[in-house]
Amino acid sequence: MQDEPILLVEDDRVDAMTVKRAMHDLKIGNPVVHVINGEEALTYLKDTAKPRPCLILLDVNMPRMNGIELLQEVKADRNLKTIPVVMLTTSTNDRDIIRSFHLSAAGYMIKPVDYKQFVETIRTIDAYWRLSRRAGVCSSPACGQAGSAVVSCA
Repeated sequence: MQDEPILLVEDDRVDAMTVKRAMHDLKIGNPVVHVINGEEALTYLKDTAKPRPCLILLDVNMPRMNGIELLQEVKADRNLKTIPVVMLTTSTNDRDIIRSFHLSAAGYMIKPVDYKQFVETIRTIDAYWRLSRRAGVCSSPACGQAGSAVVSCA
């Protein structure tokens, strides 16, 4: 469903613009809701008047509440824990990677500097979700439609 937003939690404006540009170039039609730290993300997620995101793209290193802290909050909340979270970060720290997977992150992707590689990273995230939907992880009517580059949640 194209109206389901993707929540991008990223404090770096250039990185946020790069994510949005890559999604546009890949024709991923979901709206992107951008917040700059974990506290803003948690406020958005707990606001029942806001549309529930079908995916969270989460940076690790941010002010106020970092990505690991937000991931911990999301996965501890029974209303939020089913939202898939992909860490999209520059952190190659083994502790961050291990902690993210321990907290049930759906993936951990390192942000490349080169734009073409960045697009491929976003394409990989999109392909993973399309394959997951085909495998029965998603019950949305849009799941598995040929040519669909839309991320949707169950």
